Amino acid sequence: MAARAPSHVYVYYRVGADTAAARATIGALMTDVEARTGISGRLLARCDDPSTWMEVYEPVGDARAFARELAALVATHGAMAVALDGKRHVERFAAPAPLARRAQR
Repeated sequence: MAARAPSHVYVYYRVGADTAAARATIGALMTDVEARTGISGRLLARCDDPSTWMEVYEPVGDARAFARELAALVATHGAMAVALDGKRHVERFAAPAPLARRAQR
């Protein structure tokens, strides 16, 4: 069985305000994510709407374990309170699987 390709985790949400407290909360969250998982994250803001933030974590080898750890740390840091509507949207992407080779005739 082939090993699964690592995934890339994207978490996006809208913030009520870009404040020092909001940045400190997410910064502490991301620092702890790296300390516990070894995966360094990046914080981005949407170019045409800076109230939309995105955390990017890559590469993630064990997506289930990472999701559990991230959820626990979000709760620990109260990161849901930073999101305008209390929602953080998590998406995972990976490289597409190779196409099956056609049998030669």
